[in-house]
Amino acid sequence: MTEISVKIRKLRKIYDGKVEALKGINLDIPKGSFFGLLGPNGAGKTTAIGIMTGLVNITSGSVEVMGHDVIKDYKKSRRLIGLSPQELNFDVFFPIKDVLALNAGYYGLSNKDAYERADIMLEKFGLTEKAKNTARELSGGMKRRVQIAKALVHDPEVLILDEPTAGVDIELRHMLWDYLKEINNNGKTIILTTHYIEEAEALCNEVAIINDGEIIKQDAPANLINMLGNNKIMVRINTKNKSPDLSPFDYKVEDNLVEFSTKDPSRDLPKIISKLNENSIDILEINTSKSSLEEVFVKLTNNKL
Repeated sequence: MTEISVKIRKLRKIYDGKVEALKGINLDIPKGSFFGLLGPNGAGKTTAIGIMTGLVNITSGSVEVMGHDVIKDYKKSRRLIGLSPQELNFDVFFPIKDVLALNAGYYGLSNKDAYERADIMLEKFGLTEKAKNTARELSGGMKRRVQIAKALVHDPEVLILDEPTAGVDIELRHMLWDYLKEINNNGKTIILTTHYIEEAEALCNEVAIINDGEIIKQDAPANLINMLGNNKIMVRINTKNKSPDLSPFDYKVEDNLVEFSTKDPSRDLPKIISKLNENSIDILEINTSKSSLEEVFVKLTNNKL
């Protein structure tokens, strides 16, 4: 049986007695998974993260982190989590090495161990040469690295990343992706929220899509795409045959372009070519278009990205 890292049951959160941000959600996040929590603005993602980390009070329901209730056993549960929020939340006047060591101290590391962990994080994130610089002297991308390093400095079991690559350049984004994959492969549970849906598709082995305070789908990205996506095969044909009968395929014809909808392009393409040949239709060009997690996300949430 898969061990659960974060277990959420019937979780509700009501703000000001009227705004129901979470409507009794249930969620299991497997230990060692790279888990995406996706949803449009206002869907309840940040509220759920806030409850996991003790920043938001629960209206009803329960949350456990590695078996520790976040209310009854909050000291142990919070020590197991590292949070990198979307907004930068460190002192801009401190040298970044001290920022990291100070954060490690909050989790009970000795002064010696805290600075050793700070050095490790600085090296991992390419910041060793900036150790004595204050955050004010760093670029936006380097500040983002410090933010994630701060969440990891006490070596938590669970890492929560809220929009970790927002506003960073492509090179840094891929550097962070590589490092996050590495620590996930070594067993660390990572929970990711992002509006870059392709980021979740590239990194996560499981995602939950939340909308209007409810979990509407949870599965592997590939399974969601297979179930709800719409792959296409576009075939440009010789226009001499204006109205080809290509049933039983799901298709439409516009000018000399035939567009087939298919769940499995690699399986259906040979059959489509055979059908076209049977009808003496000359093929001029073939292109395929595969669905993405972003298309599935838009379909499920009815929101435009």
